[in-house]
Amino acid sequence: MTSCHIAEEPIKKVAIFGGTHGNELTGVFRVKHWLKNGAEVQRTGLEVKSYITNPRAVKKCTRSLDCDLNHIFDLENLGKRKSEDLPYEVRRAQEINHLFVPKYSEDAYDIVFDLHNTTSNMGCTLILEDSRNDFLIQMFHYIKTSLAPLPCYVYLIEHPSLKYATTHSIAKYPVGNIEIGPQPQGILRADILDQMRKMIKHALDFIHHFNEGKEFPSCALEVYKIMEKVDYPRNENGEIAPIIHPNLQDQDWKPLHPGDPMFLTLDRKMIPLGRDCTMHPVFVNEATYYEKKEACAKTTKLTLHAESIRCSLH
Repeated sequence: MTSCHIAEEPIKKVAIFGGTHGNELTGVFRVKHWLKNGAEVQRTGLEVKSYITNPRAVKKCTRSLDCDLNHIFDLENLGKRKSEDLPYEVRRAQEINHLFVPKYSEDAYDIVFDLHNTTSNMGCTLILEDSRNDFLIQMFHYIKTSLAPLPCYVYLIEHPSLKYATTHSIAKYPVGNIEIGPQPQGILRADILDQMRKMIKHALDFIHHFNEGKEFPSCALEVYKIMEKVDYPRNENGEIAPIIHPNLQDQDWKPLHPGDPMFLTLDRKMIPLGRDCTMHPVFVNEATYYEKKEACAKTTKLTLHAESIRCSLH
């Protein structure tokens, strides 16, 4: 008999968040649709709750009002005394944490899927925060395989200094954001709406099959692990001097070799990638990252392996 890694218990509760950033409309419209007609996301024996996380930002079609809701689910903010003086998003984080059972508690939701858009040419992207979690690797492998031939990429963020306290961190399993792009802020694209629908469908199908006792054989998953974030070169006033080179624009996930064009000054001088190793850029020229001083992130491609799994109740 084939050896199998046995999960302790089935997945019982899943949340689907939209509107964490109020101008990323795919998640907003998907979640609003599922709130009215939730049959598509329901699975037997599984509690699935769709939820608009930042309704005031959604109403104004802006990323946030006071601060980034996706960065403040740390214990310090969640534990602050309630007051009208608190930033709106901090109050929302506390409300969400209470509604979906406090972070790190036994009754917390198993998984939160937080739906996002990016202006970068990232396609369908799953974000993974634990390279040793067999269940998550298996689920991402299932989603990638089910979406084929549509490409789906996995972005691995593990280094503590590159992670932050996100909405989905209230759940037991460290599933990162689901990102799809390119899509400008404040608009909708039918193709991206449909891709998001398919990603959630396949994720919920996997959970359902797992809960029903299906055994998933060992698998390998190609991922892109972040190494560092890269700022734009700046002038003496701290302002962006060159911009993303045309050869790099929209080339997320593709290899960039030492000496390849990376930036271009306004007087047409090319600035190449330095002498470090070949890397795979992601979130290239993302609109919201200008304020964070990030032109792109450098990643390296590697392969993760997961043992076979099945639910312990079967």
